[in-house]
Amino acid sequence: MIALLTGIVAEKKPTQVILDVGGVGYRLFISLNTYEKLPQRGENARLHVVTIAREDALHLYGFFDTDEKDVFNKLITVSRVGPKLAIQTLSGISSSNLESAIANNDVAKLSRVHGLGKKTAERIIIELKDKMAPPTGAGTALSGSADIRDSVEALVNLGYKRAQAEKAVMAVSAPEKELSISEIIRQSLKTLSS
Repeated sequence: MIALLTGIVAEKKPTQVILDVGGVGYRLFISLNTYEKLPQRGENARLHVVTIAREDALHLYGFFDTDEKDVFNKLITVSRVGPKLAIQTLSGISSSNLESAIANNDVAKLSRVHGLGKKTAERIIIELKDKMAPPTGAGTALSGSADIRDSVEALVNLGYKRAQAEKAVMAVSAPEKELSISEIIRQSLKTLSS
């Protein structure tokens, strides 16, 4: 699975970029927010990548920062929201504004994004409300610990659904325990298999 690419911008369009990485051109679908942050053609760029394999294709989605990548990964867990609609959504609203709209139940704000109707906006809010970090910063351990977030990502990469992974990690990790990432993952796997 490709998670990060660093290379020269060979081509750049509002919906995609081709990165030349050691003579191999990788086409990545991107949002307008990422497009605006990319350097000019011929310059070096580094993009965080989500790889989505289908029976008939392998698609790469590129993100300038990890926040946008994380929001994309959450969006594609929503029923009837695929990668194409998720990228389109992130082209119409920044990841931080999207998180804020979800936290505030702002259906109207989400509905203004091209491609999102009222029902889809409502579904996104309902399904992601509990997965987004609280805007005040006072909330779940998932928003505060890099080790916990990394453990969840590792479980997701092993094939578990994000909600399952988060629940398992939260069950085994407590502030007083101070477990390493490998210990959190190991105990979470035991929880998931029981």
